[in-house]
Amino acid sequence: MALKKNIYEKIWDMHLVYEEPGRDAIIYIDTHFVHEVTSPQAFESLRLSKRSVRRPQKTFATMDHNVPTSDRSAPIKDVLSKKQIETLRNNCHEFDVTLFDMDTIQSGIVHIIGPELGITHPGATIVCGDSHTSTHGAFGALAFGIGTSEVEHVLATQTLTQKKSKTFEIRINGKRPSGVTAKDVILAVIGKIGTAGATGYVVEYTGEVIRDFNLEERMTVCNMSIEAGARAGLISPDDKTCDYLKERKYIPQDETWEKLTSKWKNFASDEGAVYDKTMELFVDQLEPQITWGTTPEQVTSINGSTPDLSRIKDPNKRKAVKKALQYMGLNENMPLKGLKVDRVFIGSCTNSRMSDLREASKVVKGYKTHSTVNAMVVPGSQSVKKMAEEEGLDKIFKEAGFDWRESGCSMCLGMNPDQLRAEERCASTSNRNFEGRQGKGGRTHLVSPVMAAAAAIKGSFVDIREWKYK
Repeated sequence: MALKKNIYEKIWDMHLVYEEPGRDAIIYIDTHFVHEVTSPQAFESLRLSKRSVRRPQKTFATMDHNVPTSDRSAPIKDVLSKKQIETLRNNCHEFDVTLFDMDTIQSGIVHIIGPELGITHPGATIVCGDSHTSTHGAFGALAFGIGTSEVEHVLATQTLTQKKSKTFEIRINGKRPSGVTAKDVILAVIGKIGTAGATGYVVEYTGEVIRDFNLEERMTVCNMSIEAGARAGLISPDDKTCDYLKERKYIPQDETWEKLTSKWKNFASDEGAVYDKTMELFVDQLEPQITWGTTPEQVTSINGSTPDLSRIKDPNKRKAVKKALQYMGLNENMPLKGLKVDRVFIGSCTNSRMSDLREASKVVKGYKTHSTVNAMVVPGSQSVKKMAEEEGLDKIFKEAGFDWRESGCSMCLGMNPDQLRAEERCASTSNRNFEGRQGKGGRTHLVSPVMAAAAAIKGSFVDIREWKYK
């Protein structure tokens, strides 16, 4: 009788090149994404050692982290950003690597253009010098971030040394309430297990809620697996996965569609597969989520409050909560609903796809942003931007008072001019609310796109379930 395997085990076994007791294994890497921030040193090391890129056709590059989201025809003012972008262009030309340059329709955030172009597909191993590479796991790909020295290793050998991870099944079941999005689900998961709850594991998300999600919603869930400490997040491929990828540009052409999709779906976890750890979350009573602190696990529902310090028994945790509240300018036992915001950022590799923008546009249509709020929308790719403009979403946002931008990582990590000022409070659809993440002294609250859109209009956090659509 054949051994029942989960998707991680299937992909690992297929890509295992060499393994010996007591040492990390060597696995083959199918696809390598690079960007302007973590690749320059790797290419330079290849140059100094007189080595080439082993399989240049397996590497794809784009600029996303510090590209300007304002007028692309204008010169880049930031000296470091300009140098990094020019360096990536030169490296890709020298080493014959495919580059989706910032002035092309194929460009955008690396974790968004991969699936858009069909470079991402089930059963593949994918790496990038960026922690949120886990996003690609929504397609049944084993995808994870790597360091700069590992970027060089993959460029030179198309392999990577890795310790095999343990597996963690997170089942999401129940009937998802109105107003509760994929972002709320993953924030609730992180709130339950903590930012170290999945350390040492590759997570597979299962259950009726996950199956009900479309691929863009699944991408949001897998994207934030890293915020739970996981090495990667995975969702077994199904018909929805195949439908999304059909006729994408970089889909393999050497097999019939029927044979290809059959192979992809075979990577799905076998019924009865065993995991090292399992958890179940029922979402029937879940409410829209909002972070109040400086890590994603410091989260509550929109109708919740900041913690009561006297109820926290662990002195180290109490100290951490007190520090987070001080940084965020909040008091204990303070309601989140009604808290005023200064900025709203709809974007990032977590929530800047078409479905995110469509839902947010429904919230703002017919309204005007609050007089005290500076709101911006940054599409995840130039393709998303173009599609949104063809549907007239840009007009809805601009008429409401939002700043409509070019694609890029933008305020998610503040490596370009899109940054918070000290003590500015932001409703953000990104993935991290660390101190200074969006700008020195900036205060970030993670929410879904619809929650962020409503906050921009109201000028404060509201329960989206009470919103009146025009």
